[in-house]
Amino acid sequence: MLNQINGLHHVTSLASGAQANNDFFTKVLGLRRVKKTVNFDAPHVYHLYYGDERGHPGSVMTYFPFEGAKRGTPGTGEVSVTSFAVPVGTLGAWEARLQDLNITGVTRDERFGQSRLIFRGPDGDVFALVEQDDPRTGWASNGVSSDMAVQGFHSVAMRLHDTGSSAELLQFMGYEEEGTQGSVRRFRMENGNGADVIDLEQIDTNPARQGAGSVHHVAFSVPDKAAQLEVRQALMDTGYDVTPPIDRDYFWAIYFRTPGGVLFEVATDEPGFDRDEAPEHLGEDLKLPTQHAHLRDLLESKYLAPIED
Repeated sequence: MLNQINGLHHVTSLASGAQANNDFFTKVLGLRRVKKTVNFDAPHVYHLYYGDERGHPGSVMTYFPFEGAKRGTPGTGEVSVTSFAVPVGTLGAWEARLQDLNITGVTRDERFGQSRLIFRGPDGDVFALVEQDDPRTGWASNGVSSDMAVQGFHSVAMRLHDTGSSAELLQFMGYEEEGTQGSVRRFRMENGNGADVIDLEQIDTNPARQGAGSVHHVAFSVPDKAAQLEVRQALMDTGYDVTPPIDRDYFWAIYFRTPGGVLFEVATDEPGFDRDEAPEHLGEDLKLPTQHAHLRDLLESKYLAPIED
């Protein structure tokens, strides 16, 4: 069993528009945009990162907003719900805020003894706010006070045709099975970074088709490149096809496809989002990977419409 993984690092999804995406995460959820850059493989598309004050691992939601992209079709082999942790006793305030801002799909329920508020993003993606005692400090802005601010991820839930092989993978990665509620199995990373929970739901339906509102991949946190290489070797020894480490400017990444179809990434906590911007100015300027720096004028004039904050 691996012992290098600390919990979630980030979650990356697809969107149909940069402005609406930015408005939802900064002006509705009150997260900080900690980086404005581009997709390494499609530099005409933004890559936007939202999180806490410094974009700590376990707090960062990222998006590729392909302008005008069609919505994905829900199904198996995908992340179905991305959940954020909020302070205990704040769901009432959040429910009122979301309703006042005309957010769709706002409902309440309880999972594994925790109250949660479910709602939908601008592309139909499903989110939840989960009350829990959490020492992490959220980013307070745009009407979200510090005593109710999102503290980081709580969990991701994956919808799978069969949970067996993915459960074995999570246990190999260091997660422990905590319990079952209906068709959902919960796994937790003990002594993790706070973003510690993965839920696996078994359901008999058609495979998902990715599009706007779909999660592209889930990333797990390791402290550094040495730990990442250890994880990579262990996964390959177990039979997984894992990419070599890829420099993503703010972390190093490796990728592999899970038995259930979800794409997993293992990302380093270093060097972080302040490697090319001062902490007080994170996410303000367009930052381009070195290989795309020569395209700045073209990208800004033709492809990347300014985002109004």
